Amino acid sequence: MTERTDALQRLRRANEAAVLGELRRSGALSRGELKARVGLSRTTLFAIVSDLLERRAVVEQQAPDPEQPRGRGRPALEISLNSRGAELIGIDLQRHHIHVVVANCAHEIVGRHSAPVPADSGAAERAAQAIRAVEDLVRRENISLAPVAGIGLGLPGFVQNPASGDPRTMTPFAGHVAEELGRHFDAPVLTDNNSRLAALAEVTWGAARGIENAVYLRWSEGVGGGLVVNGSLVHGAHGTAGEIGHTSCDPEGKPCHCGGRGCLEGLISVPALLAACADRGVTAADAAELIALAAEGQPDTAEVFRSAAVVAGRVLAALAAQVDPECIVVYGEPASLDALVLTPIREQLAALSLPSAPRTIEVRGSTLGGEAAALGGVALLLRTTGQDLAELLDRPAPGADAGAGRPLDGGISR
Repeated sequence: MTERTDALQRLRRANEAAVLGELRRSGALSRGELKARVGLSRTTLFAIVSDLLERRAVVEQQAPDPEQPRGRGRPALEISLNSRGAELIGIDLQRHHIHVVVANCAHEIVGRHSAPVPADSGAAERAAQAIRAVEDLVRRENISLAPVAGIGLGLPGFVQNPASGDPRTMTPFAGHVAEELGRHFDAPVLTDNNSRLAALAEVTWGAARGIENAVYLRWSEGVGGGLVVNGSLVHGAHGTAGEIGHTSCDPEGKPCHCGGRGCLEGLISVPALLAACADRGVTAADAAELIALAAEGQPDTAEVFRSAAVVAGRVLAALAAQVDPECIVVYGEPASLDALVLTPIREQLAALSLPSAPRTIEVRGSTLGGEAAALGGVALLLRTTGQDLAELLDRPAPGADAGAGRPLDGGISR
């Protein structure tokens, strides 16, 4: 009986996906037109449409052509996707900041939100921060949460076996945050490291769009990364793949919070750069001021950034020799310096990563910016639910400053 019930549920989900997919492709359709296009029986179609209407995933309205003769019966009604209904929510809950992206059933962005959050909070408070951010956004943009089908959550640090969505297989912190979000919004939550989700977003809609082998470097307050190999996001056996910032560059170096010594993060993170400049007598209040000094050509600051880029380039060159990417995407405050930082990375790759091999590895700055991981949460949901991204490859990508109503669908192999 259980197997039969599961089979019926899978069939219903497949039929519902077919209906929603047709509405995404074709726009508003009558029930008769939907029936003809998806090939479902009248009874099955009407049951699915009724459920979607109840969940506010779709809306029903009079056909917009009043001149077309309709006889003496009621005016023809059409079904269309609810443009203000939130189907997918992507959240990047960083240590000091939160980004939220909401996509409707047409997979268009209908809301985005960014705000600072208090650091060093416990799991319960972090979950509450995420809940408040989502609710503030949907209230401000008049978005309905009724059709929510899933939440993609990005967190810093280690998240064991993230793709399962099962809190029992995650680290206690990640599991608690995911469980609270799922309970509050009554939706499944898929959780991953936020740098990995950012990598997924960049190959889906960003700087490495359509590329199946890419490395993502997140260079900011901390240093993280993500790997996409043969079109798939790499987690590793214990969910720690892509932790570029915890590559040891000096086994005798300073202890790192990860338990290692001399990690890349301790050498090139923004706090490390601020400290290195201070040692040279150059003080800056924050990363923005430091970047401005380097951009203006202040020699000590520029040299600190150049030297950090050389170290990062050596680590990336060693990694590139193992995974052979087509592209490396760099995001973070230092990447905004462009040639001062990206050129030394390119030089290290050319000199140290199999220089005799007939290949080119491009180094590009991120195009999705700070909300990449939140977008990656949406990408993770789309891939997990079997969305055929390839058929929508021609849709424009959602830039970091895109407004509401921009489509999210892009191409990546599953």
